[in-house]
Amino acid sequence: MQVTSKIINDTMYLSILGELDEHSAGYARDMMDSLMKEGDFRQIIVDLSGLEFMDSTGIGVMIGRYKKMKQRGIPIYVAHPSKQIDKIFMMTALYDVMPKIN
Repeated sequence: MQVTSKIINDTMYLSILGELDEHSAGYARDMMDSLMKEGDFRQIIVDLSGLEFMDSTGIGVMIGRYKKMKQRGIPIYVAHPSKQIDKIFMMTALYDVMPKIN
């Protein structure tokens, strides 16, 4: 599991690599929270191209980050999900709160 970020203009680009499950959720949550505290940005785009697997714990991590950013008025978008991750986002209606962009 690896989480990286960069800020370009007013957008934070966050990349999640590996598996987001019960074993990595704590690390991912802490890392994402730490990165989201840094810098000046008005939106977040999460690149999921490197996310190989996500279970219900991972869904909880994503929803938690969404709620934190919503309090700050910062929208989160997702990009490049695999077919498996795309299906999870559709089935759980995560796209309703974190729209997919291309």
